[in-house]
Parts: sequence; structure tokens; C-alpha cells
Amino acid sequence: MSSLTTPLKSIIDAINSIAPFSYAEDWDNVGILVGEPDMNITGILIGLDPTSQLLDEALQIGANLVITHHPAIFNPLKSIRTDTPTGAFIAKSITRKIAVIGCHTNLDVVKNGVSEILAKKLGAENLQTLLPTGGPSQPEIGFGQIGRLKQEVSAKAFLNTLCSTLSVPAVKIAGTLPESLTTIAVCGGSGSDLAEQALAAGVQIYITSEVKHSTARWAEEANFCIIDAGHFATENIITQTFASILQESLNNQTVKIDIHVTQKQENPFSYYIAELNKNMN
Repeated sequence: MSSLTTPLKSIIDAINSIAPFSYAEDWDNVGILVGEPDMNITGILIGLDPTSQLLDEALQIGANLVITHHPAIFNPLKSIRTDTPTGAFIAKSITRKIAVIGCHTNLDVVKNGVSEILAKKLGAENLQTLLPTGGPSQPEIGFGQIGRLKQEVSAKAFLNTLCSTLSVPAVKIAGTLPESLTTIAVCGGSGSDLAEQALAAGVQIYITSEVKHSTARWAEEANFCIIDAGHFATENIITQTFASILQESLNNQTVKIDIHVTQKQENPFSYYIAELNKNMN
């Protein structure tokens, strides 16, 4: 643990150089959600979700800043009820003097953001943005990625790689699974609404999460394959990469601060693999 400190605003400046908060969607809530720009930061803990356990872990390692992908405060609050998870999180962060930063859609849309890292870890290259939002001058800014695998692989081999990479025992498949794959599209997190863009991009398979029932039926009718690999799994892969990029940015600014990635936050879903009786009706 470092004995050095740095103002929170220095961390904000570094994040802005990586994933500008101005890139966030209008409906999103990013930036400093608890704390003040001039408070001194002793250490940083990065996690996907704002939880009380994450704050406890920060205290244990001497960090007084947590950065989460999902915002601690998303919808406007009419009250802070400390008997609710959100209220308890806010109250604990304030009383324990832990600042909280949210990096949500701004981290989704940038280079080395959620979807780009997901695509790269699955072996895709020659990446292009699935749904550009940055305008003609910034075609690389946007949601999702499309790319070509380094070599053709069987669907079974790819699914094994997917499950291994994301540390999940199973994924949900909608539509027709190709026998082999060379092109994929991905969108980390909830990307059901981009399924038609993925099909239009000419890829063979689309990996995302929280696929709607109607979208799954559409894929079936369109003879297209969509894989729902889970929200946590498709986004949590960004935490270590983001920590490394942020550490490098701070080092370049001669800001010395320890950055940690949570070792305790796990997928909120567990899996039950049924042992089905083959004689069951």
C-alpha cells in the first residue's frame, strides 16, 4: 500500500484522457458520484458493481476511492433510505470517507473499452465499431465490435473458448449455430437491441447478454445466431485492462497511487446444471 496521496481531480483528469465522461449517453450517470474533487486519494479499487462488500474490500486494502462500471446512483433519488442496498452503499461510502466514481457508457464506447477488450480476448481482429456514436470524425467511438477471428474454428471450439474466457459453465444460444466461425460481433453488457445491426454487418454470430425473448425468436426466424453469455461475464473482463491503462496514465503524469482490482466480487448468478433422467417424459 502506497503512503502517497493525490487529489481526486487528478484521477478524474486521467480517466477523461482514457474514457471521456462526455462520451457517456445522456441517460447515463457518470463521474464523481460520492466525494469531492479536492479530497486526497490514498488508493483505488476497481470493480464492476457498487456493493457494500466492495467498500469493505477498499477499507481492507487502504483505498478510499472505488471506481465501478455500473453507477452507484443511476436514477434520481427522492430519498436516501439506509435500509435499502443503494442507500446503505451511499451512507457507508460517506461515513467511511470513500469516494465513488462511475465509468459506464463512456467506458463502453471508447478504444480499449468493454466490447473491444471482449472481442480481442475472444480472438477477433480487424475490429470495427458495431454502432458508431462518435460521428464521422470518430467512427471508432460507439457500442459493440465486429471482427474476424484469426483462423476459422468450429462452433464447439469457439464456445469452449468463450466459456473459458468468461469463466462461465454455460451460455444461452438462440437461432442457428454455424458449424464453423470466422466472423463475430460482440457487445458487452445488455446488447439485445443491437442484434439486427450485427446481422446486417454480415457476421455469423453475435455475443452479448440480456437477450430479450422477442429477439431470440427473431434470431430463430432470421437464421442468425445470438449467444447470451451473461451481463457480469461480458463486462467484468474490462476491470483489469482498465486498471492497467489508468495506472499507466497516472504514471505518465507522475501520479503515484496504488490501483487494485477487486478479488472478491463475483458473478451474482450461479449455475445449476441439471442431471436429467433420459427416461423423463
